Amino acid sequence: MAVDATGITLLLGGFVALMLLRVPIAFALGLSSLATALYLQLPMLMVAQRMVNGLNSFTFLAVPFFILVGNIMTEGGISDRLVKMADVLVGRMRGGLAQGNVVASTLFGGISGSSVADVASVGSFLIPAMVRNGYPPGYSVSVTVTSSVQGVLIPPSQNMIFYALAAGGLPISTLFLAGYLPGLLLGGSLMAICYVTARRHAHPLGGRYSLRGGLAVLADAAIGLFTIVIIIGGILTGIFTATESAAVAVVYALLVTMFWYRSLGRAAIARIFSTTLTTLAMVTAIIMTSSVFGFLLSYLRVPAVLTEAIFAISDSRLFVLLAVNVLLLVLGMLMDMGVLILLLTPILLPIVAEVGVDPIHFGVIMILNLGIGLCTPPVGTSLIVGAGIGRISLEKTTRSLLPFYVAMLVVLLLVTYVPAFSLTLPTLLR
Repeated sequence: MAVDATGITLLLGGFVALMLLRVPIAFALGLSSLATALYLQLPMLMVAQRMVNGLNSFTFLAVPFFILVGNIMTEGGISDRLVKMADVLVGRMRGGLAQGNVVASTLFGGISGSSVADVASVGSFLIPAMVRNGYPPGYSVSVTVTSSVQGVLIPPSQNMIFYALAAGGLPISTLFLAGYLPGLLLGGSLMAICYVTARRHAHPLGGRYSLRGGLAVLADAAIGLFTIVIIIGGILTGIFTATESAAVAVVYALLVTMFWYRSLGRAAIARIFSTTLTTLAMVTAIIMTSSVFGFLLSYLRVPAVLTEAIFAISDSRLFVLLAVNVLLLVLGMLMDMGVLILLLTPILLPIVAEVGVDPIHFGVIMILNLGIGLCTPPVGTSLIVGAGIGRISLEKTTRSLLPFYVAMLVVLLLVTYVPAFSLTLPTLLR
């Protein structure tokens, strides 16, 4: 079958042009897909069916519950308790506030599943606190922003669910397990950078807790963290599916924040559900339109053309993975993470499958790649939010970000070329 260059240009060029005109992503996907379908003279009924099929998945039902539980725990004050818990665990070290920032992001990532939510919640407290204690503003923002990337790797990650959908229905429980070790490896590497920086610049020592006070803080935070046990434990033991565990976690989160922490009132609950519905409407529209867009990419043989182009240079596994990583890093600087997962997975997964890469392993590679994009200008959402909280320009923040960025790239290379980081835990517990 010949390549239809006009159709490909209309689809991809139309999408890029609409994005440059600042048309919302869902509309840009839908309009470019509609124009291409009309050019190809495809039945409009087929287009409508493809949109509906994008949502016709039991896996998708988990998405609104995970969004809701993250909003409940964020609004319910769990972030403050996790910050105190992190301070108890590592705050006594030199540069303890920075180390605690990384640990708090590790814990909060397991609640929210979102890098941006991590920066907005944990960062709103810790960035000003670090500046007050003598840490440079750019450094404070950099620690917060880069450590938040753990949120897209450590379950329950919403982006893992998007990848599972785009990859044709991979098991969410396996993807969740695959993200743990890479997420912890990333956190450990960032803590190492914080330790070296603290020694070099004599950052202040953290405070100390009494045994009784420390245990009280840990116990208070552990009640909220039990949400993670419900989600992951329920899936691994087979008691719940991913969707059911998310629904149970929503009920538990509401009970804890309303009756134990007593941090949510009626107005806050109404605000949480309103925010969740707004987010869900946006996510639903993007999934529907990206489903049509992905179908047209396949119809126009774009994955096959890209595969042939890459393999024409080299069919080495080393080169193919390097080329895919570079592509993801560049696109991650320019577009939203969730959209890229939905658009690129059908294109790139067949390419890496040709060189023997496991789909679960590739999911972790893609999500870590695009997570780094959240910290990279000009469209790095987490970076923009962190710089806004720290009241510092993106340019100054980016300079402070460089050591952490290098650490993230090293972790990315390790995760890419050492599959054991992603596949060991799923293999042991499958």
